Amino acid sequence: MRMDFSHLDAEGKAVMVDVSPKPRVRRTAGATGTVLMRPETLRLISERLLKKGDALAVARVAGIFAAKRTSELVPLCHNIRIDHVSVDFALRTDGVEITSRAVCTESTGIEMEALTAVSVAALTLYDMCKAVDKQMTITGIRLTEKTKEAAG
Repeated sequence: MRMDFSHLDAEGKAVMVDVSPKPRVRRTAGATGTVLMRPETLRLISERLLKKGDALAVARVAGIFAAKRTSELVPLCHNIRIDHVSVDFALRTDGVEITSRAVCTESTGIEMEALTAVSVAALTLYDMCKAVDKQMTITGIRLTEKTKEAAG
């Protein structure tokens, strides 16, 4: 079975994909991930009692900021204009679920930005809580949605 990789040329060298022939259309992407942690850590987060401050507020801003900087972090990503990005949290019994949704009107997708938002939000939560919970685990980061409106 032959697999063609869009970011490799015929000689196997890394290349940035030329998206210039593609039309600019509205594109969306969603991503999710979870930071598993102890119940006591969840309590500290929900009651805003961590010494470092409001972990969810800081993680939200970090995720949004990271989405805007994705092309600087992922070498072959295109620098695209983001129309909207959100980062939200749901407290579960075993941790914090993070979701992001990103929107652009471009000639390439926005899934890397949504994934980056979740990843950096998770890393920020980890950083904010590591002093009180050495057993945290970041898990399940994945794309949950990818849409492209038909040119019309």
